[in-house]
Amino acid sequence: MNPTFASLSLAHLRTLDHLLQLKNLSHAAERLGVSQPALSRQLALLREAFGDPLLVRQGRGYVLSEHAETLVEPLRQVLEELQALRQPAVFDPARCERRFCLAASDYVAEHMLPLLVAALEQEAPGVSLEYRTWQAGQYALLASGEIDLATTLFDESPPNLHGRLLGEDRAVCLMRRDHPLTAQATLSQADYLAHKHVRISGGGDKDSFIDRHLRAQGLQRRVSLEVPFFCATVKVVAGSQAVATVPEHIARQLSRLHGLAWRPLGFIDHSQRYWVVWHQRLQASAEHRWLRNRVFELWRQSQFGVQGGHARLP
Repeated sequence: MNPTFASLSLAHLRTLDHLLQLKNLSHAAERLGVSQPALSRQLALLREAFGDPLLVRQGRGYVLSEHAETLVEPLRQVLEELQALRQPAVFDPARCERRFCLAASDYVAEHMLPLLVAALEQEAPGVSLEYRTWQAGQYALLASGEIDLATTLFDESPPNLHGRLLGEDRAVCLMRRDHPLTAQATLSQADYLAHKHVRISGGGDKDSFIDRHLRAQGLQRRVSLEVPFFCATVKVVAGSQAVATVPEHIARQLSRLHGLAWRPLGFIDHSQRYWVVWHQRLQASAEHRWLRNRVFELWRQSQFGVQGGHARLP
């Protein structure tokens, strides 16, 4: 056995997990609470241990090597099994009688909640749910126990949270099918600013990165309506010249289901990461671990999800 591989610790495996999921050294360093030079040294050690580059430079970012792609799922399973060693007695969902509070967007409620309720009826009939609309920045409700589990997106992880990465996407512009902007293959900044905008506040921070980009130039978009719901946004966009900025996988589904259209943004490059998150006080709970794993599995099985992986927040 490679002596460097034999010397790897659990901390090294967690570092590798972050790197494989985020494919970005600065983001992984932030999540792990280490400096980027320190993370670069750990990556060099991991490369030596596995005899593989693992992360390969491509343009301004990284992609996974062929061998690294094969490590993603086994590594996730190993980390979860190691975590399970610390847990108490075996949990039987069929005997569980607990009420959980989940928070996400109305889009998740419409497309994912029926799947979860059906799974609970079969596997844990004594479990009941409360569902709330998640608003960006409501992390104190996770800490207080008012919310048990949330799906959201963010660029910087709040303290004391654990999470699983559901997937990664880009923001696009959603519009009515006969909107003038559909004549463009990709929207320029001038195209984007020429129309009014509907902003969706529920479910996490979807578009503040665009506002920051514009403010740096002394510009701002015209937000004519802000609502927490995708369903209301769909109706407003379908009946007006207003547009909405949403993740691409959601835009594709809404366009198919409601006869809308979408176009990519050509003036900004930004990846959005989707997480299912919980407070660290619930990390060791067998009941909670079962629930969050079911939510993650159903998301991956659903046609409405985006492909993702596993990560742990610092």
